[in-house]
Amino acid sequence: MLELNESNFDLCGYGFERRFDERGAIRWMRANWTQAFVFSALYAALVFGGQHYMRLRPKMNLRRPLVLWSLSLALFSIVGAVRTGYYMFHVLASSGFRRSICDQSFYNGPVSKFWAYAFVLSKAPELGDTAFIVLRKQRLIFLHWYHHITVLLYSWYSYKDMVAGGGWFMTMNYTVHALMYSYYAARAAGLRVPRPFAVVITSAQIAQMVMGLTVSGLVYRWMQQGDCPSRVDNIAWATLMYLSYLLLFSNFFYQTYLRRGAASKHAKAD
Repeated sequence: MLELNESNFDLCGYGFERRFDERGAIRWMRANWTQAFVFSALYAALVFGGQHYMRLRPKMNLRRPLVLWSLSLALFSIVGAVRTGYYMFHVLASSGFRRSICDQSFYNGPVSKFWAYAFVLSKAPELGDTAFIVLRKQRLIFLHWYHHITVLLYSWYSYKDMVAGGGWFMTMNYTVHALMYSYYAARAAGLRVPRPFAVVITSAQIAQMVMGLTVSGLVYRWMQQGDCPSRVDNIAWATLMYLSYLLLFSNFFYQTYLRRGAASKHAKAD
């Protein structure tokens, strides 16, 4: 496989991005990626144990901590989306779509290597989202905790092998989370956010799942030609994960925006 010519693009990376030791990060992940199962088990125990604990207790407000939490994740996601998107645009412009999927430079590029690892690690603290739902006694849907656990497991599992398609997966997720956490922060701060913005976010999530399935299919196709490094088991897990997300998010969209909207219009007509 030919390597991207990054001699000029290297100047675009900030000092901490260029100095980041991605080889050490990959070695650490290869030795410790199974810790994601420990985090997932603790998460599940705390979530459902927390719901039991809160059952007979009054809900907590936590508005200010929620604003700070959502705002910090929004800023992180916005910066991550800008930096990874900038690098992906460079790859697309200089080497084309196929290379943007199959090349492993996303894991060791001067700009993207730091943000790839930051993305993977961020899936552990993002589990904290659910604490606010439990402590505020809000409805916890299956999609929420299933998505958190499976993204954490798949991200840690895949990063260690530098599989093809990772650049697309991470850039899309950063971008969607930039919108999502900005929305959460605004809502937690008491701002009135137009309903169409929530529809846009869920639509973007569905589009992300469609693109995830597309990328997984292309990786499998091009892997047969020897220039798209991945493994059949990784592609299988990615496909199952994205397909389940697509079904769950599509159902959420229907139940939240179409069915309830139609019921609301019917009630007004009556």
